[in-house]
Amino acid sequence: MRVLVVQNYEGTGLGQVGEALAEVEAAIDQCNAHLGDALPANADGHDAMIMLGGGQNARDDAHSPYFPALLELARDFVEKDKAVLGICLGGQLLARAFGGHNRIGGSTEFGWHGITLTDEAQDDLVFSDLPQRFPIFQWHDDTFTLPEDAVRLAGSSVTGNQAFRIGRAGYGIQFHFEADRPLVRQWSETFAETIARRHPDWPERHEVEAARDGPDADAAGLALARAWVAAI
Repeated sequence: MRVLVVQNYEGTGLGQVGEALAEVEAAIDQCNAHLGDALPANADGHDAMIMLGGGQNARDDAHSPYFPALLELARDFVEKDKAVLGICLGGQLLARAFGGHNRIGGSTEFGWHGITLTDEAQDDLVFSDLPQRFPIFQWHDDTFTLPEDAVRLAGSSVTGNQAFRIGRAGYGIQFHFEADRPLVRQWSETFAETIARRHPDWPERHEVEAARDGPDADAAGLALARAWVAAI
């Protein structure tokens, strides 16, 4: 199994998705697109693709000029019945690739928040074994409308479209299920200045939320990661 990982921002990472890929001894090709690495011309050399998150918005072609090529590559993977996983910005890009509208701002969530699955998720290849409601880590301001043929899988009280499927195994997920407690702690240190400007109460909230919601969030996130890897 060979998986293309497209990084859109420095200091992100695969987290629990990486753990699930390691369990099946998948080969990972990392493309640092944000640093100028060239994207593959098509999906033929990989079994699946992951698009990670980032601080830019999904319509920011001026500062991320590779976005149009990435959208085309995502469409190629889905149309060839290969698995795609877009997380946060990656999920917003997947929505854009298939005709969804990206709404910039107005959907801010940061920290651990509750997710509720839709009825359609109960029969989904990846989501069917998850609890109907669970906490998970969030870090976003933007949201999106669903592509015309997408299946809505999850929402929250702030952001109605938290997860969707396009095709057999193209998944756009707004929440950071890859971010277990160790990765959240790492982000809290790496991006401390950025977080302090937007969420100055985070140092006090962090430990409380991690203790209250972290175990259930980590368990749901790893289950979701393993289920997506199994769908490849």
